[in-house]
Amino acid sequence: MKQSQLFTKTRKEAPADETARNAELLIKGGFIHKEMAGVYSFLPLGLRVIEKLETIIRSEMNAIGGTEMRTSAIQVKDVWEKSNRWDDEVVDVWFKTSLKNGGEVGLSFTNEEAYSNIMKQYIHSYKDLPAYPYDFKTIFRNETRAKSGIMRGREFYWKALYSFSKDDAQHQEFYEKSKQAYKNIFQKAGIGHVTYLTFASGGSFSPFSHEFQTITGAGEDTIYIDESKGIAVNQEVYTDEVLATLGLSKDTLVEHRAVEVGNIFSLGTKFSAPFDLKYTNESGESVLVTMGSYGIGLGRLMGTIVEVLSDDKGIIWPESVAPFRVHLLALGESENVAKEAQATYDMLKDAGIEVLFDDRGGVSAGEKFADADLLGMPYRIVVSERSLKDNGAEVKKRTEERGTNVPFTDLIAHLNPNA
Repeated sequence: MKQSQLFTKTRKEAPADETARNAELLIKGGFIHKEMAGVYSFLPLGLRVIEKLETIIRSEMNAIGGTEMRTSAIQVKDVWEKSNRWDDEVVDVWFKTSLKNGGEVGLSFTNEEAYSNIMKQYIHSYKDLPAYPYDFKTIFRNETRAKSGIMRGREFYWKALYSFSKDDAQHQEFYEKSKQAYKNIFQKAGIGHVTYLTFASGGSFSPFSHEFQTITGAGEDTIYIDESKGIAVNQEVYTDEVLATLGLSKDTLVEHRAVEVGNIFSLGTKFSAPFDLKYTNESGESVLVTMGSYGIGLGRLMGTIVEVLSDDKGIIWPESVAPFRVHLLALGESENVAKEAQATYDMLKDAGIEVLFDDRGGVSAGEKFADADLLGMPYRIVVSERSLKDNGAEVKKRTEERGTNVPFTDLIAHLNPNA
């Protein structure tokens, strides 16, 4: 993509009322647009990041047997009354409205009831289990106060998978697979080195759930990490009893601030019972289905990556989720530079390398360098009169202080050393 054709522009300042670093950098870089507190539009660069995250997550969910579908955002009152979660006294984050022809509907704040209601139509026998449907969708929560930029919003995009198993043993087998799948996701997204499987409260569903918490000063949670075992305990369940169940000891735990980037819950029959979601087992008995829930907020994950992987100049995207792998800069106004930069752009595209080409005229070298650092693509390639003297371009990783001049004929091999 040519930067001159990209309608978004970088900004020197973020909105005065935006205090979260992730939102400040993403707004300044033109990745997102703030509609109101807790509501953001994803602009072209931001959408490319979300799509990369979606691809990573989809791959891992499919690998453990997930089947993708798409549930509606509009939810029917009758369905949620079955679980007693329609009442505002029970759930106070609903967005609700009335239909013109009568009746109330709400916008999804979660998906357990929706999936249970759908799966009741298809689960009848033990031969129908297990089933692992999931979807990516926009979720709405009428929070009193939205904060932390795109890490906690009133409208957000997530992936939710629900497991339907014939018994706890079958459920636990998938539950363990999901732990590894989530570890793979965060590793591929570039934050696996600071993300920990964390014991947390299971609420009314089970004694414990598991969160995946990423260390960052912007986090809302306090966790205690055992570095040697690579696991943590959330402060909300930090008791001697729980530690004894983590074979953990207060002598070995280190306190950190962290943000939850994913969670997995054992739901038991909490949501199958209200819908009479049963199957006939091998003995002909009618048995309630055992369920589990597995969620990841993609906007929250994107914001967490920015919080963790940024410096005083801007964002540092991992290659796996960067909008473009290369940011190509043409410096100067000479025809020779313009010609060679265009040739380099074409060569990179032909090699299948995603590239953002800063072909803007009338923009100083300093501005282009500052924009490249703010936008945070993994590689910066500069074509200038100076680089042309060596018949090449300067190549620099976003994490490096200095670049290296590479001949044009060696550029692709330099970027793809293992090809």
